[in-house]
Amino acid sequence: MKHLLAGTCVAAMLVASGCTEDGSASRNIIGGAAIGSAAGALGGLLVGGDDRRNALVGAGIGLLVGAGVGNYLDQQEKDLRQDMANTGATVTRENDRLLVSLPDGITFDTDSVALKPESRGAINQLAQSLNEYPSSYIDVIGHTDSTGADDYNQRLSERRARAVANALVRRNVNSARIESAGMGETDPIASNDTPSGRARNRRVEVYIIPATQ
Repeated sequence: MKHLLAGTCVAAMLVASGCTEDGSASRNIIGGAAIGSAAGALGGLLVGGDDRRNALVGAGIGLLVGAGVGNYLDQQEKDLRQDMANTGATVTRENDRLLVSLPDGITFDTDSVALKPESRGAINQLAQSLNEYPSSYIDVIGHTDSTGADDYNQRLSERRARAVANALVRRNVNSARIESAGMGETDPIASNDTPSGRARNRRVEVYIIPATQ
């Protein structure tokens, strides 16, 4: 089978250590960056800039141009939807990017940054698609519900995003493509007044954006 964010820019640097799937330290993995509440809704918050583009080119990843961008994304969307079926994750097309949402039910236990075993199927399939469709940026964004202190939720969202980013790197997704960040509780998709709403808000979102010339 073939497998082939233009808002506020946030720096997220490659660092010497990160968080592994079990929460322990590892080396040469992805570092995270915090996005304050003033950043507003997600809309390509990390993608862009010559440095990131140059990193992809330096890694031998080709950039897309013209009509090839849409065709590339169409094919990846088709394959990704098929591959992610029955994993618990969802795939959404948002104009010129794809969004893969990983709910907390398959990713993290309460107050934990260690990925659950249930996440492996979704992350394995996602990494496979990202490796077979390499001409894209990957932004990993963590979110929490509003339970607890704001600053704690911010840090938790960063660490969870970083854990997912690290898991992708360990599955051979080129680290030059990936940046991670946390939104804390600032970007809910449901009401925090109900248990079901809070569960929806606890998520990690992976944005896949074509890398263009």
